[in-house]
Amino acid sequence: MRICVFCGSSAGNQPEYLQAAVQLGTALAQANIGLVYGGAQVGLMGAVADAALAAGGEVIGVIPRHLVERELAHEGLTQLIEVASMHERKARMADLADGFIALPGGVGTFEELFEVWTWGQLGHHQKPYALFNAAGYYDKLIAFLDHTLAEGFMKQPYRDMLIVADEVDALLSKVQAYEAPKVAKWVQSGER
Repeated sequence: MRICVFCGSSAGNQPEYLQAAVQLGTALAQANIGLVYGGAQVGLMGAVADAALAAGGEVIGVIPRHLVERELAHEGLTQLIEVASMHERKARMADLADGFIALPGGVGTFEELFEVWTWGQLGHHQKPYALFNAAGYYDKLIAFLDHTLAEGFMKQPYRDMLIVADEVDALLSKVQAYEAPKVAKWVQSGER
């Protein structure tokens, strides 16, 4: 099994974010779960990779060539895959992974998470996806997602697809136990 981790290329302002990255990388390796991530050596990306490697885990990085040229690529991975574009990076990471976890991060992390969530909602995959809500980082996003549900822009089964946990063991247990719901995506005639 391999899990793709989306996360920030910076460490953020709270030490708990970096601790969460280290905990997750270590826990993945200890559970014999390979790590797939964006291939950089900086921020939470570098921390989760370093932790998994230090615990003896497999770490596959996928990084666009232009970031390699900026000397951001991690040199010590099990495998580093260079690709031409960010689109190719996301597709390759998704193909390599059996599930997805988002640590704290910025717009890129959000975009990656929402894309795989959309793919799951559309039935393009049956893989789990989760938020590691370290230090309450995603509390406001979770509240907004609940608002989206309340306002009729999301159905409950799709909201339930997103796993949320603030502790690494609970997170991995939920990811490993995930079963995609069987729901019809498309709005019925006359429904808004």
